[in-house]
Amino acid sequence: MHRTLVWHGMSVPLMEIAHVVVNDGQIRATGTQIGSEYELRYALTPLTLELEIVDRIHRRFDLDGADFFDLGFSPLFNSLPVMRDHLLDGNSSARDYVMRWISVPELSAESSHQRYEPEGTDRLTFIAGDFRARVEFDTEGFVTTYEGLTRRVGRTNS
Repeated sequence: MHRTLVWHGMSVPLMEIAHVVVNDGQIRATGTQIGSEYELRYALTPLTLELEIVDRIHRRFDLDGADFFDLGFSPLFNSLPVMRDHLLDGNSSARDYVMRWISVPELSAESSHQRYEPEGTDRLTFIAGDFRARVEFDTEGFVTTYEGLTRRVGRTNS
């Protein structure tokens, strides 16, 4: 499956475009995220994440034992556990993950304990520390709305 997905910020100046390829459950993506003071380009493979704040910083990260990457302000990365672990199939229970969280625009990495609590077949509650947000998904598992952060542009249902 090949998809191009675009999100816009709801309460912050933010745009993101992601070109995603899903093959045998593995997700690869390239994308660009634009904030008010930066342009971030990324390339995701199952084990690495390469990032560049244009004309400023370039970094490459490995999973280092984490379950998934989580890139600040990016709704795409919330789709990774949902798709791999079929969290919205109607039979899944809450799952805990350790993510390799990358802050934006600093591009610093740390471990982040996160919880995904499914609420049916199209949304879940995302929890990281004291932070909680409702996240909605299309039938393929891609984020359509991330409460207070982003909304997908164009087709939102498969």
